[in-house]
Amino acid sequence: MSYDFRRIEDKWQRYWAKHQTYKASNRSDKEKFYVLDMFPYPSGAGLHVGHPLGYIASDIYARYKRHQGFNVLHPMGYDSFGLPAEQYAIQTGQHPALTTETNIKRYREQLDKLGFSFDWSREVRTSDPTYYKWTQWIFIQLFNSWYNNDSNKAEPISALVEKLKLEGNTHINAVCDEDTPLLTAEQWKALDHVAQQKLLLKYRLTYLADTEVNWCPGLGTVLANDEIVNGVSERGGHPVVRKKMTQWSMRITAYAQRLLDGLETIDWPQPLKDAQTNWIGRSVGASLTFFTEPIGPNNSTYPIDVFTTRPDTLFGVSFMTLAPEHHLVGKITTKEQEVAVQKYVLETSKRSERDRMADVKTISGVFTGAYAIHPFTQEKIPIWIGDYVLAGYGTGAVMSVPCGDQRDYDFAKHFDIPIPNILEGVDISEEAFADKEGTIIANSDFLSGLSYKEASKIVIEELEKKGLGKGKVNYRLRDAVFSRQRYWGEPFPVYYVNDIPVMVPDEKLPLTLPEVEKYLPTETGEPPLGNAVQWAWCTKTEEVVSNERIDHKEVFPLELNTMPGWAGSSQYFNRYMDPGNTEAIFSREAIGYWQDVDLYIGGIEHATGHLLYSRFWQKFMFDMGWVPKEEYARKLINQGMILGTSAFVYREEGTNRLLSKGLIEGLRVDPIHADVSLVNSSDELDVAAFKAWRPEFKEADFVLEKGSFYVGREVEKMSKSKYNVVNPDAICEEYGADALRLYEMFLGPLEQSKPWNTAGITGVYSFLKKMWRLYHSNRDGQFYLSEEEPKAESLKTLHKTIKKVNEDIENFSFNTSVATFMICVNELTAQKCYCRAILEPLAVLIAPYAPHLAEELWELLGHTSSVSGAGYPKFEEKHLVENTKEYPISFNGKMRFTITLSMELSKEEIEKQVLAHEKTKAQLGGSTPKKIIVVPGKIVNIVE
Repeated sequence: MSYDFRRIEDKWQRYWAKHQTYKASNRSDKEKFYVLDMFPYPSGAGLHVGHPLGYIASDIYARYKRHQGFNVLHPMGYDSFGLPAEQYAIQTGQHPALTTETNIKRYREQLDKLGFSFDWSREVRTSDPTYYKWTQWIFIQLFNSWYNNDSNKAEPISALVEKLKLEGNTHINAVCDEDTPLLTAEQWKALDHVAQQKLLLKYRLTYLADTEVNWCPGLGTVLANDEIVNGVSERGGHPVVRKKMTQWSMRITAYAQRLLDGLETIDWPQPLKDAQTNWIGRSVGASLTFFTEPIGPNNSTYPIDVFTTRPDTLFGVSFMTLAPEHHLVGKITTKEQEVAVQKYVLETSKRSERDRMADVKTISGVFTGAYAIHPFTQEKIPIWIGDYVLAGYGTGAVMSVPCGDQRDYDFAKHFDIPIPNILEGVDISEEAFADKEGTIIANSDFLSGLSYKEASKIVIEELEKKGLGKGKVNYRLRDAVFSRQRYWGEPFPVYYVNDIPVMVPDEKLPLTLPEVEKYLPTETGEPPLGNAVQWAWCTKTEEVVSNERIDHKEVFPLELNTMPGWAGSSQYFNRYMDPGNTEAIFSREAIGYWQDVDLYIGGIEHATGHLLYSRFWQKFMFDMGWVPKEEYARKLINQGMILGTSAFVYREEGTNRLLSKGLIEGLRVDPIHADVSLVNSSDELDVAAFKAWRPEFKEADFVLEKGSFYVGREVEKMSKSKYNVVNPDAICEEYGADALRLYEMFLGPLEQSKPWNTAGITGVYSFLKKMWRLYHSNRDGQFYLSEEEPKAESLKTLHKTIKKVNEDIENFSFNTSVATFMICVNELTAQKCYCRAILEPLAVLIAPYAPHLAEELWELLGHTSSVSGAGYPKFEEKHLVENTKEYPISFNGKMRFTITLSMELSKEEIEKQVLAHEKTKAQLGGSTPKKIIVVPGKIVNIVE
């Protein structure tokens, strides 16, 4: 009987679905193990072979833990809110929910074909109101909380209100806005309701604020930094500008230090930890205030707050630099500089913060015409603006010390600003000197002659005496903007009374998306929800009503923005524990049993997005007492990428000639991606098909090479945009899901990126057929196993395989496991081993990797339940202990033949058996040896 993988895989996929084989229980006497994948965004393109890499690895480990007797939770769902579905809705008018549903069906079909052991009864979708009800609920809890620095955790806002009533806020140690006014209890009580609520917004963990954001006019929405590539939107390549808007923000900065400290407690990859550490950006220094000289007709002076890690260099300040977006720029700029400053601010708004941070070569800036006064020398310091200073980092202003900072040095050189040297014995004629540890301060009044540490301490003390500064720990991390001007996202459970945000009652959640006629912003520039006819909140009936009733005293406008993409992914790992719960985000029983994620697999590209935000939400939920662990994932693995081999045709610059690969040497050409499906295995392009695919090249001159047109090849990221994707459906149809699973693991270490080569899968496919034949050894190819006792060599093969595969799985070295299986099957085939005692445990051993094949073999072995419930084979060391030795038998020092003897024989017994052997008698020819040298376990030498 041949290996009919199509029949086998279809049979067992239907069996698993019917019997819910992988359904996990929240009540079990077994030890729990929670394996999590980053859930996918269901795009219209479906999966390519690069997507399942991490899923296959996690599935192998989940199956392995089931065999070990664990109660395994391995769920899957969909991050189903997203911009692509909304853009498609704008283009076609089709509701994003319909597009999303179609895409999810396609993903589910593909995932099922790959044989994953997901517990589909726990599926979640972030766009499902029964799911985002709890995203909205957490938002409300954040709104109703503040961060108490004394207790170092979040607390209910009601506790803060009580403190304000009793003592005001002069002694409250909280994370709050920098401009929060100090009030006595009496002053607090004297405020009206609106004023009190505005003050509380300065403390709440989610709050409204005017924020510099990345605005994309082409998409009509705000973008996160990780949604921008080279200054344009990742989706569609639209220009992005910096713009100030009133937005909801999350006060993630309150958790900055705890986010850093928590990295020491989790087993996550060091590069990812480094990325988060750098993103949070902890630095120690001083905050201080410079005042401008009198400006304008009213002779106004303005304070400029700065943070510096080098307070010891205060006397080296020769200019100040403000971010172009700094709120003081418009106030302090002189009339003479007004045009130049406005032009520069506009140009800078077109560059993303990431571009500005990364660009260390471009030097640009404009003098404002204003001056600040040095707090000690009283000298006038020119105030510039420059795009190397960011509004969101620190205060958006820096005291520029060119002798000790290279970017300040380059800026000063470029604009011919003085560079005073305050560093003893240091040459700054060519570059700045930034080594603070080796610094002795000079030319700095009372700081001269002091080391960096001594000078820093003294200058902070003097600043505090003057009331102009203090020591401070600063973080690069900024509060996360939480608003998006989109339709297809979680609605905020917020309505406005006198412009003050009020939360929709918990019991009225979810607040679901309204219907809209079109998904673009309104004609007046409001977000797409502004197109809804039914989008106002009636406080009397506590329901959504028509916008026409907003003038009534009980009806108020609802928030028009929606939540960002990362909202739904910030707590999904906890919701999986109890996804059907309608009364709570999860039950105490469920969270108490599952606790946290034991293994999480996903991409490092989410290091400073999802993986940071979700840690923040988890810490907040821990503070509230809802979850038992402050970190939600003990171990995380970043899988590498499977790379595609792209195909290129080459257009000669300035012409409409497309050149075959061998004709481009020495010419200036533009490479153009070609769909790999139009190229054969010899790299020949189907020119007619290419012209039909790209009509703009229909009239192009295709210059052939030896009668054919050959493409160039390059390995790069597998992507639909590069036309180099390989569809897993086609692989499964030709070779089967088990072959695909094994091959993806065989390509190389999980964490590394590796190129895909479809031709390579034939080796893995051949192995599966060979393993199948091992169990079908009858002459007619029927299933057959022997019940006889296994030979020692077969036991040795099995147990060295058990040992190696077990070690490999525990170390996530899945590629070497596949090689071990191949060696095992080759050895057992050579041994003609058909023993049940060997092949039955082998079927269990390979089950995590090739589950369909294993299930079929397990059934043929006589079992009536799934192989997933079988115990993992136990390694026995005794089968690897050598009990025989192949002795080389030498005559006068020359080896003539070998004899296999027991390792337990004595020297005399070895000699006796060697002399009795037929080959020894033949060699001696009846003569008596002069001497026999026996070294037990090594050699036998006969001297004639």
